[in-house]
Amino acid sequence: MNSPESKVKSSRFLERLHNAGIEPDDSEEQRLNKSLLMLATGLVSVGIMVWVGIYSILGPQFSTTIPFTFQLLLVGNMVLYIRSRNFDLFRVTQLGLFLFLPFVAQWTGGTIISTSGVVLWGLLAPVGAILCIGVRQSVGWFIAWVVLTALSGAVDFYLADTPVAMKSNVPIRTTVVFFALNFISVATIIYLLLRLSIEEKRKTQESLEEAHKLIKIEQERSEKLLLNILPGPIAERLKHSSKTIADGFADVTVMFADIVNFTQVAANMSPSQVFSMLNRIFSAFDELAEQFGLEKIKTIGDAYMVAGGLNEDAGDYSAAIADMAVAMRDMLRRDFSINSSQLEIRIGVGTGPIVAGVLGKKKFIYDLWGDTVNIASRITSEGVPGMIQCDTTTYHRLAGSFDFHEPQTIYLKGKGNMTVYRLIGRKGATPCDED
Repeated sequence: MNSPESKVKSSRFLERLHNAGIEPDDSEEQRLNKSLLMLATGLVSVGIMVWVGIYSILGPQFSTTIPFTFQLLLVGNMVLYIRSRNFDLFRVTQLGLFLFLPFVAQWTGGTIISTSGVVLWGLLAPVGAILCIGVRQSVGWFIAWVVLTALSGAVDFYLADTPVAMKSNVPIRTTVVFFALNFISVATIIYLLLRLSIEEKRKTQESLEEAHKLIKIEQERSEKLLLNILPGPIAERLKHSSKTIADGFADVTVMFADIVNFTQVAANMSPSQVFSMLNRIFSAFDELAEQFGLEKIKTIGDAYMVAGGLNEDAGDYSAAIADMAVAMRDMLRRDFSINSSQLEIRIGVGTGPIVAGVLGKKKFIYDLWGDTVNIASRITSEGVPGMIQCDTTTYHRLAGSFDFHEPQTIYLKGKGNMTVYRLIGRKGATPCDED
């Protein structure tokens, strides 16, 4: 009885034979080369058996030793490859058999005419070399086939009138039939090999194109996410350079918005309700920032930070900040689909020099620093619910286009007393009712 180990080996051998000796780590090109050569071997082997059968049916009697030997050589070489897994050796030796066996058959069987042009089968060697080795390497195989064909033709030419050459056991009709069959068979095999090769390469190309599309989609998604985190120019610089990004701006308007009594309101809500509430409000703020051409910097808990003047085409960014602040305040007062909890906000605006840059290498963030940022943050926390408080620089810049309440003096820790101006809205606009 066969041992379990021998049964496993036999099973693996049959599996490798069925898969043309393809290994899991083979490249797509290597897989195709192995499949093509195994297909060619199978077609040639079948062709030999069919030819012997047709000869017998048509009447000629000859020894089956040569075709049987050819069959054994082809199959034996294939079995050796399946066991050794040496594809480089297999393709060279198998193509060598494809090249020389037809010429041996012709030399032992008579002339090119009497053997019905059997040397045509040798053309499978250079064709197989093109498909399984490479275009450049196939030149030598083609030259070898041409030389062998020329030699056979020359020998037949000089011996054509000799009694040996004129003597043939093969009827002329059989010769003509096999001439046609040889041409058709070789052309069919070449066609099938080329068709399979082109079809598989087309599938590979389609797979590559599909992979390229998926990569492009992922790239666009990544860039979109990057642009959601960083301003456009900063994102471009980060993609093309690994240098630290830190810039100084002489004049930027910064706005903070802080939700009033958020902690007390959130205490009576579930986490999902808190998230939903903040997401609705901050998403609406994001749309306003995009509408007014401003850069959202970040959210910090229940606080929202936006800035104007960080890009070249900012225009009148201080006025845009003021318009957005008024729109934020009025939206929360009027649109209860967004502000169902009827929350109020405090807003602080400051204008002046800042430093901006990207912090970190993982989970990085684009942030702003400087006295201007500190002032905007502090006058927000010291503000009155529903009010938009601006520093003196912002007030002087907006006074011609916006209405303000009388100036107020507030105390800021670390800064002392500071004058702030409460923004009402655009001149001539109908203000929202205040509490």
